[in-house]
Amino acid sequence: MRIQVIIILLALSTQLTAQKYSNEFLSIGVSARAQAMGNSVVASTNDVTAGYWNPAGLAFVGKNTGLQLGAMHAEWFAGVGKFDYVGMTIPFANGKSRVGLSFIRFGIDNIPNTLSLYEDDGTINYDNITEFSAADYAFIVSYGKEVKTNNDGKLAIGGNVKIIRRLIGTFADSWGFGLDLSAQYKLKNWRMGLLARDVTTTFNAWNFQFTNNEKETLRLTGNDVPISSTEITRPQMIFGLGYQFKFGDIKVMPEFNAVATTDGKRNTLISGDPISIDPSMGLEVQYNDFLALRAGVNQFQQLSDLDRSDYWTARPSIGVGLKLSNLVIDYAFTDIGDNRNTYSHIVSLVFDLKPKSDKEEE
Repeated sequence: MRIQVIIILLALSTQLTAQKYSNEFLSIGVSARAQAMGNSVVASTNDVTAGYWNPAGLAFVGKNTGLQLGAMHAEWFAGVGKFDYVGMTIPFANGKSRVGLSFIRFGIDNIPNTLSLYEDDGTINYDNITEFSAADYAFIVSYGKEVKTNNDGKLAIGGNVKIIRRLIGTFADSWGFGLDLSAQYKLKNWRMGLLARDVTTTFNAWNFQFTNNEKETLRLTGNDVPISSTEITRPQMIFGLGYQFKFGDIKVMPEFNAVATTDGKRNTLISGDPISIDPSMGLEVQYNDFLALRAGVNQFQQLSDLDRSDYWTARPSIGVGLKLSNLVIDYAFTDIGDNRNTYSHIVSLVFDLKPKSDKEEE
């Protein structure tokens, strides 16, 4: 792997102007349940992963649930990229508010650094090759609160504070900060959700640290030396609508989500400038709150064949979930949407630590 690999990684951050697609790793999504449903969970999410999908949903985790923990591991692009998530949520004393903490890492490890491959006399010295990682981190603090309504519905509001750290070996690093606002509403069997992501616009400030020898190597190979820059993540609006059908011990929940981006024309089902809309759909069938079967589809994109004829593609997904006492195990089979059929197995866990009741304490 030659020096171009490093340059490709750095190319995302070299311009002084705002990048069109920044912090895209935060669009992948956490939990195998969400991945199996095509990421269509903004209206129905009500566990620890709501800290990512819709922080208002934390208020509906459950009054009898104390500390709740969540974790997920996924490998994309045939294991090249690794995506990890851990989260926790705890209630306030009133039982109607919760705070959540989430940590996300998406990284590519063991990348060869060939900037020092050549000696001063032009000979190749493979002993000079070292390895580095390119990784994106996000730390999210979430809050959800149920508020009073004048009807039979239940309304919750919430928000996120995000700290983003991105590293490319010792060559480049950035810090970013952002805010999300959200709401979730339940009325009988209806579920509605709204997430305003990066409402204040999220800024990532990049710094680059190249030695003089590395800068010279970049110039000799026809590459620009990156300079300090700022990336901007523009606001998104995500709307979700679901309805729960009940047939005895069986619950059926179809959900529709739509992501409205504001950063210009994208390759989505509804493409416009500056607003594009990316719809998704998911379905969950639960039996006796023990077994769940799921399916979904999202990321509708138009591509061109070799003969320049256009065709549409989408990202399908399936999954299953099991609830064993206080532990929920979810599995999903899907891909990141790179249109190369690099499907991945995703596993996530949610574990409840229920507080002791008064009788148990006695």
